[in-house]
Amino acid sequence: MNDSTVTLPWLVIRQDDNGNRYRVGRYATRAEAQKIADSLDSRGHKQLYWVQRIDQNGPGGEDPLD
Repeated sequence: MNDSTVTLPWLVIRQDDNGNRYRVGRYATRAEAQKIADSLDSRGHKQLYWVQRIDQNGPGGEDPLD
């Protein structure tokens, strides 16, 4: 497997208290993404963090924040 075949279908997304959304990062597994989201969420800021999968094969498979 080379770098061009690696997929990172799991996003961590942050939403601030003004409703603006930002991609924090892309990850290979849901567990990895959830670990990051939980770590950021535990800091106690007002931002909301969640994990979302990008559908690689079907319609709407694009990054929702691009």
